[in-house]
Amino acid sequence: MSQVDKAARRQKIKARSRAVVRGTQERPRLCVFRSLSQIYAQLIDDESGKTIVAASTMSKENAGLGGTKSEVSAAIGKQIAEKALAKGISSVVFDRNGFRYHGRIKALADGAREAGLIF
Repeated sequence: MSQVDKAARRQKIKARSRAVVRGTQERPRLCVFRSLSQIYAQLIDDESGKTIVAASTMSKENAGLGGTKSEVSAAIGKQIAEKALAKGISSVVFDRNGFRYHGRIKALADGAREAGLIF
């Protein structure tokens, strides 16, 4: 499967899941994006179109994170959960953004659940 086919496949899956997954102020959408070396997570209120909380490997506070990419993803999941709980958000809707629920995406979700997010 070529890179173009993989990207197109992910976009189709993303569009199908986004037709169903919606975030609200009380239960925002936990949207995850991964590149080859980075991972990004944000809580989005789709009703107002605003990002409530975000965490990524690109931020300065995460510059010293070491370990495998899966371990770093789990740490980002814990971090976004702590930020969400500080804002009073305990329940979210998980949006895997067209990626398979495997590897780094699963590690981030497990880290967020361990830190107290419910989904």
